[in-house]
Amino acid sequence: MRFSEARPGRVFVLRLEDGEIVHEMIERFALEQGIEAASLLAVGGADAGSHLVVGPRDDRGLPLQPMPWELQHVHEIAGVGTLFRDEAGTPLVHMHMACGRGGGTVTGCIRSGVKVWHVLEVIIHELVGTSARRVVEHPLNLQLLQP
Repeated sequence: MRFSEARPGRVFVLRLEDGEIVHEMIERFALEQGIEAASLLAVGGADAGSHLVVGPRDDRGLPLQPMPWELQHVHEIAGVGTLFRDEAGTPLVHMHMACGRGGGTVTGCIRSGVKVWHVLEVIIHELVGTSARRVVEHPLNLQLLQP
């Protein structure tokens, strides 16, 4: 286990609008507001055509082969995630969403592009006083949190 300590900072309440891409809007907002690190909560709707990554094809196989998933209809969503800057100082969201419709649910990472259906509410809890960053780690070739 690795860890760092942080303190609570500002809290932001966002309303994302129809057609906006969730991670792009949160990252842009973080850049504009000078947010270095945060925890994220999201609730609302994901539009048809949204993309998730629902796992690697092989549990332990390398290189990783993502399993893309496209939502065929509008889904209700609940998402949780984090935001940390990478080595270049760019804010990066890592959020997973549970997307449900009728009796079925799919859960995955939103990095491929989840599109807002009408409205999506996001609460950003800023974390201050941490040096945590996202750094590319091999052999996974993912930008992983380095607390």
